[in-house]
Amino acid sequence: MRVEKDSFGKVSVPIDAYYGAFSKRAQDNFKISGITYPKEFIAAYAILKRSAAAANAELGLLDNDKKSAIVKACEDVIKGRFSDQFIVDVFQAGAGTSTNMNLNEVIANRALEIMHHKKGNYSIINPNDHVNMSQSTNDTFQSAAHIAAYAALKTRLVPALKNYDSAMAKKSREFSRIVKVGRTHLMDAVPITLGQEFSGYMLDDDMDALEYSMKRLLKLSVGGTAVGTGINVHKDFQKAFFRNLNKYTKYAFSPVGNEFSMTQNLSVILQVSSVLANIAAKLGKVANDLRLMSSGPMTGIAEIILPEVQPGSSIMPGKINPSMPEMMNMVCFQIAGNELAVRLAAQSGQFELNVFGPAAVYNMLQSIELLSNAVSTLSSRCILGIKPNKKNIEKHLDDSAAIATALSPFIGYAKTAELVKEALEKGISVRDLAIKKKLLSKEKVEKILDPQKLTSPNLPIEK
Repeated sequence: MRVEKDSFGKVSVPIDAYYGAFSKRAQDNFKISGITYPKEFIAAYAILKRSAAAANAELGLLDNDKKSAIVKACEDVIKGRFSDQFIVDVFQAGAGTSTNMNLNEVIANRALEIMHHKKGNYSIINPNDHVNMSQSTNDTFQSAAHIAAYAALKTRLVPALKNYDSAMAKKSREFSRIVKVGRTHLMDAVPITLGQEFSGYMLDDDMDALEYSMKRLLKLSVGGTAVGTGINVHKDFQKAFFRNLNKYTKYAFSPVGNEFSMTQNLSVILQVSSVLANIAAKLGKVANDLRLMSSGPMTGIAEIILPEVQPGSSIMPGKINPSMPEMMNMVCFQIAGNELAVRLAAQSGQFELNVFGPAAVYNMLQSIELLSNAVSTLSSRCILGIKPNKKNIEKHLDDSAAIATALSPFIGYAKTAELVKEALEKGISVRDLAIKKKLLSKEKVEKILDPQKLTSPNLPIEK
């Protein structure tokens, strides 16, 4: 062990540890979930620290030797080294100070090692004075979350959602001539093509909302420090920081402009979480539809056949379940819960700081991770392999009385309703009964009830 000192006194730290006294106290205090922040967030925070060190050196606030060592240490962290050194539970004291100091200590001790000094020799490189220079937890924690979320959305979730939409578009085209009975209220409704039904599963509008929230993530409050006033920050720090950050990330981050607002609120994190929850709500509905449409296969709807990915039962041989839609449903439930947690955190801040960022950030990042993985899996292992069960589709369409809706303009609503009721009582098709009762000529009935015309409003039938 090595002994470090803080304002509370002495703390024993494992001699090989890169973290220090602050991290160790946090580890001992917050044995809550065993969950620590994901490597993407730690890497984003290290990118922020790297950019700050470079900016401070440019402004003459940090000498080049210290700057070089800190930058190298940050790059080691960004690459995923020392991942076992980030030991603070996500459920910790407010604002994320423990996580920020965990970063500061690991970077400082790695920088000391690079400079051939012993860990803990903070008179050379200090976690607060050098690694955290021109920063506060209050302006960096949420900013690091923005960096991590933007990168994850851009490189993982957006491509996954676009692949999902491409898969649905492909199926929509493939199924464009397959007419089936529509369903509203879980009851038979007017016909629709299977392709039209699948086109409704696409995420066009949701993608627009996601892209807007991503633009807001590009705004950071770095430079505002403790409450937004920029205390202890050089007047040119922001300019130098963002120049270095954007050069490294190749993104277009910029100052938020109102650092007071971003320090007090979690508005952007809430917006991103809400957009993710909206997408999850739609995907949950899609998963429900796929489960219902594939139900059976002998006693359910069974209008589509899902790819078989694994056995479905430990006791019933040959049983196959809709495993991928079920997985999607459960991910959607989790994302809905995450959004609620973020919403409660966002509304619970007081005065100049919302201290509940640690919980909000964790839940947002988990939602991005879950949705990225789940959508990719659903697309590749389910959607692309869906096949229509044409035999059942045609039988259900023939048995449905809802196609009688198309007769209303010709024989009136009341007479059509009587026709439907009689057809159901006698167990015969509406088409056959209409012809038998000579309400219209056989040719006219066949033309009106042509399945393709029923799904194409642009192909009117003249009276």
